[in-house]
Amino acid sequence: MNNFELITILGPTASGKTGFACKLAYDLNSEIISGDSRQVYKTMDIGTGKDLDDYTVNGKQIPYHLIDICEAGEKYNIYEYQHDFHKAYTDIKQRNILPVLCGGSGLYIESVLRGYSLVNVPENKNLRKELEGKSLEELSKILGSYKQLHNSTDIDTAQRAIRAIEIEAYKKDNPLEQNEYPPINSLIIGIDIEREARRAKISKRLKARLEEGMIDEVRSILDKGVAPEDLIYYGLEYKYITLHILGKLSYNEMYSQLEIAIHQFAKRQMTWFRGMEKRGLTIHWLASSLPDDEKTDRVKSLL
Repeated sequence: MNNFELITILGPTASGKTGFACKLAYDLNSEIISGDSRQVYKTMDIGTGKDLDDYTVNGKQIPYHLIDICEAGEKYNIYEYQHDFHKAYTDIKQRNILPVLCGGSGLYIESVLRGYSLVNVPENKNLRKELEGKSLEELSKILGSYKQLHNSTDIDTAQRAIRAIEIEAYKKDNPLEQNEYPPINSLIIGIDIEREARRAKISKRLKARLEEGMIDEVRSILDKGVAPEDLIYYGLEYKYITLHILGKLSYNEMYSQLEIAIHQFAKRQMTWFRGMEKRGLTIHWLASSLPDDEKTDRVKSLL
């Protein structure tokens, strides 16, 4: 008996991890904790791929946590996520339920599995002024100079790169001595999708989401008073669509650049997950093409 305290379902974007996690949670009478860095934001639905319909399985609503917990435009961070995760995790465990953590934000997931010691890093105005005007490539090189890198899977804007550098600079000058949360013994399941299949699904999904009104979603958020730079900060869909709405990119330029960026993002996600394995976490990979019933049986055999 492994005495697992959690089941973690992870995988790159478009791998089908959410749908499977919901069906697994239904079968195990469980609840899902999101491990996605952008689904925490209200009204950012299509662009973050919340797919809330997936959370209804055979007419039953699967309870979920850490989705729609803060307003669009806010700067939610890993420190807040770790605390919010443990609040939800403790609540679920106290009801004798084995929680399911599901997502694609590698750093968020690893932070709770390994019990990262984190602090709420304050804004460093002098450092931000020093970094202002540098290109994303220059900022990425600076970020890479730190021995213990902050999340690099979704650093696709200068703002996010500057924030990552700010965090690393703070950690360098403020060493942490002990963890606030212990590591969690989790069964980790990775949904492995073949590269070309993943690329095809990403392209098909992007087209569908644009047809579903993703541009209108972004425009609605801007109309509510969220500053364009705050949406651009979130990267990917919100970066490129905002630039399109502002007239800085044509529709075709937006579509093409966004599609490339999502493909690159999925590749970085997989690099992170492979890094987790090198850092000592065991991930049991299951083919995305495997029927969900077979995936569920495989998970049960590992519990």
